[in-house]
Amino acid sequence: MVARILVVEDNPLNLKLVRDVLEYQGFEVLTAISGEEGVAVASSSSPDLVLMDLQLPGIGGHEALLRMRSNPRCREIPVVAVTAFAMKDDIERAEQAGFDGYIAKPISVRALPAQLAPFLPDGASA
Repeated sequence: MVARILVVEDNPLNLKLVRDVLEYQGFEVLTAISGEEGVAVASSSSPDLVLMDLQLPGIGGHEALLRMRSNPRCREIPVVAVTAFAMKDDIERAEQAGFDGYIAKPISVRALPAQLAPFLPDGASA
């Protein structure tokens, strides 16, 4: 089974980089450029994993996560926070908010696939 990953990112360059890396690795990639759009795409497409930027226009990543967790269609989808704020307090805040993991920007092109592996369902692959 090819894993489907939703990338929620408002910066076009960051979105292209992550999408290109994941597609090159063989993942199916969905994209959204706002928190609201991310929640809608997650609800309609049931991805295997969501990569959520925390600083988004409209509702931010924390609010988008709350909305996903309150939606039965999205409740069990792992959501990994992706942000340039990489201080220890930021990581703890993301964990306390209910994110399943945390990836700091700038994203390492080489490390990204391995960073995502623990959050993908058994049997899912690129």
